[in-house]
Amino acid sequence: MKKTAACIFVILVVCLSGTCFAQNNYKIGVLAKNGPVKALKMWKSTGEYLSSQVDGNFEVVPLDFDAVFPAIEKGEIDFFLINSSMFITAKVKYDSAAIATMINSRQGKPLKSFGGVIFTSEDNEEINSVNDLSGKAFMAVKKSSFGGWQMAYMELLNQGVDPLKDFSKLDFGGKHDNVVLAVQNGVADAGTVRTDTLERMAATGIIELSDFKIITSKTHAGFPFLTSTSLYPEWPLAKTKKTSDDIAQKVAAALKQLKADAKAAKDAKIVGWTDALDYSGVENLQMKLKVGAYK
Repeated sequence: MKKTAACIFVILVVCLSGTCFAQNNYKIGVLAKNGPVKALKMWKSTGEYLSSQVDGNFEVVPLDFDAVFPAIEKGEIDFFLINSSMFITAKVKYDSAAIATMINSRQGKPLKSFGGVIFTSEDNEEINSVNDLSGKAFMAVKKSSFGGWQMAYMELLNQGVDPLKDFSKLDFGGKHDNVVLAVQNGVADAGTVRTDTLERMAATGIIELSDFKIITSKTHAGFPFLTSTSLYPEWPLAKTKKTSDDIAQKVAAALKQLKADAKAAKDAKIVGWTDALDYSGVENLQMKLKVGAYK
């Protein structure tokens, strides 16, 4: 008994001195836009990387669109990676904060921003401008898709076309590729997807770029893809209100050290991470469209 008591006393002294402690566990919610299996394949190694660089264990939790905000509200996750528009909703409604912005890798190009592209079939002689879209059947990805709907919605309103009133039909294809194929096959007269979708599908031989016509084409310095809208910052990694600034700073610092040839970057198909960009343009879009936090 005396030996046992002595051992317990030694353990207590060591723990109180700070040498012994329980490892902190952190959960990173990731928007599983293409399903949980693919989300884990892309982001699990980022959790493993953070676990090796920061004091704690980081678990990646795939979340579908409807599960993200309940998980934040209930305090089930500590960090989250979602599209830029959904982040603004989390920022306004749940006091979340972006700590880093993804540097995406698209067709070998490092990109901190992206946009939307509005298009029709090359042989559709009835549609050559935004105004020609009135009375036509249009397809987008999802109502909550930032690059696959909301950016184009904003652009159309700015040019005097109200999709909710002026289109003969507005459908949502669920995935970017579905929208492109729907327009190609005449199921929709025109559609919108995030930038680089057309180029990606052309690179894999699914489509020919020459089969499509871009509506209200824009150019942006240093941006290599077809686009019809303004550009907005890429997805942020954000912290929830309950997560301390101290651990958030450590996570951000570790992410910014991630190299493009690291497993975590390759699995996620990104170049790396940078300081959190300014998302005020995204918030302005939500205000105008009355979506997200301003619905």
